[in-house]
Amino acid sequence: MRHTLALLALVVASPALAASKNPFSAEFYKLSNTDFIVALSFFLFVGVVFYFRVPSLLAGLLDKRAEGIQSELDEARALREEAQSILASYERKQLEVQEQADRIVAQAKEGANEAAEQAKKDLVISIERRVQAAKDQIASAEQGAVKQVRDEAARIAVAAAGQVVAKEMSAQKSGSLIDEAIKTVEAKLH
Repeated sequence: MRHTLALLALVVASPALAASKNPFSAEFYKLSNTDFIVALSFFLFVGVVFYFRVPSLLAGLLDKRAEGIQSELDEARALREEAQSILASYERKQLEVQEQADRIVAQAKEGANEAAEQAKKDLVISIERRVQAAKDQIASAEQGAVKQVRDEAARIAVAAAGQVVAKEMSAQKSGSLIDEAIKTVEAKLH
């Protein structure tokens, strides 16, 4: 079996040399034959490689590397999922903040509308007060003017009456009118 593997390896390794020399002849297995030396070196190298378990070491190193890559992939996947959850959290927070901002704006608009309505009502009340105050001032001025006119009319009437009475009244008549006026005043004071 080993000879068959050696021959097969030799045939595969150097097809041009195997065709020129016959591996089944005794001449092939002499140390002067370079094809034999190369085949022997190859098998020796393969033997040393298997003796020191290089394929299992290589497989172990490759497995470690594969495990490292797999752990890095798992970590990257976990980081990606965490980043997606953080992104979703921030998007939810952004929506909440936007909704809150919309509510604040709506409340501010509503408050501004209410303040404007109240200002309109206050303005109407203020105008009504001023109109009423103006009416009161006009009425007071009218009363003052009427009183002034009455006072002036009374003064003029008294002056005219005084002149008429002075012309037509005698001393006796005037004394009796004065006595009558004093009695009226005394009666009203007591």
